[in-house]
Amino acid sequence: MKEKYQKLFEKYTLNNGVEIKNRLVVAPMTLFAANEDGTFSQGDFDFMKNRGENMGMFIVEATLVADGGRAFIRQPQAINENDIDGLKKVADMLKQQGTKAILQLHHGGKLAIREVNNSDKVAPSSDLQTESRELLSEEIEKLIEAFGNATELAIKAGFDGVEIHGANGYLIQQFYSGHSNRRDDEWGGNREKRIRFALKVIESVNKAKIRNNADKFIVGYRFSPEEPEEKGLTMEDTLYLIDNLIKQPLQYLHVSLHEFNKKVRRGGDTNLRRIQLIHERIDGKLPLIGVGGLFTAEQIVEAFETGWAEFIALGKAVIINPNIATLIYEGREDEIETYLDIEKKEKYFISEFLWQAAERGTGIMPPLKGKEWKPLDI
Repeated sequence: MKEKYQKLFEKYTLNNGVEIKNRLVVAPMTLFAANEDGTFSQGDFDFMKNRGENMGMFIVEATLVADGGRAFIRQPQAINENDIDGLKKVADMLKQQGTKAILQLHHGGKLAIREVNNSDKVAPSSDLQTESRELLSEEIEKLIEAFGNATELAIKAGFDGVEIHGANGYLIQQFYSGHSNRRDDEWGGNREKRIRFALKVIESVNKAKIRNNADKFIVGYRFSPEEPEEKGLTMEDTLYLIDNLIKQPLQYLHVSLHEFNKKVRRGGDTNLRRIQLIHERIDGKLPLIGVGGLFTAEQIVEAFETGWAEFIALGKAVIINPNIATLIYEGREDEIETYLDIEKKEKYFISEFLWQAAERGTGIMPPLKGKEWKPLDI
């Protein structure tokens, strides 16, 4: 390994005493490959079979915690005992590669897809555009319990931790957003009430840890910093969220960014990078995972050297290069590719749905050789 990349392979000890072997993380990526019943498929296993090598953590894609919240076709779930076998196979496979296996817990809320759900679409407040109805108070309590239940299933399956998906406009973020949460009860209104659902989910997840004597189990929380809508989240809201999150029994925070160096848009100094402002506000209380459009070893180490993140997550780069961490570790970073090559389709093990997305040049996928590509601007 070249000396300039050695810092990426330094160990880090979380606040629960768990040691992470390096600073590289596989970001959670929706694979659109699970079986129709929500169990993990052979396509999932094929994708994950070697991508965790020389990675500190591998965060498994958004996994459904309750019926009615499926936001992707072919989305995996952690809802009942029938899901444990597949969950265990994933956890075992990743741990055998020497990485920490983290399961991301998810509910789509109003962004759920009606065609692949067996119940009403629900949200903090009714939403005409998505045809979602407002959750009843007792349903909210059950959803909070569902996150705890999914955590218990993850523990039983042998995962090293879970990541609470509070980002990308899904249910937890919907509760915190003034745009999507227009309630006037204990779950909505001012910021203190809107944040309550997220904090209760964290509490539910940690109660599952305690019930299972899993003090070394890792709990992370992912969030998005801003929303475009007039009453949507601003950086000011995100800093308030961080002030609350650093007081919770969490092991890390994970900011969702499509571009690592994106600047603040609203609610803060627009000359500063979002991740810079976030990291300064955390003030060392928890490690931060940064992410966003990093394709080469040089880009990865430059992001790490900013000091704005203790870990660097890779998504598109891992899709293109299943062994990217190994390439850097072995001093072979010149072999890292920055686009998908349809002539090497068998190398990637990605679903036909994702190939179609790549061929359309959509920013959710990496660039495809010979095709125009536009990164997401969020």
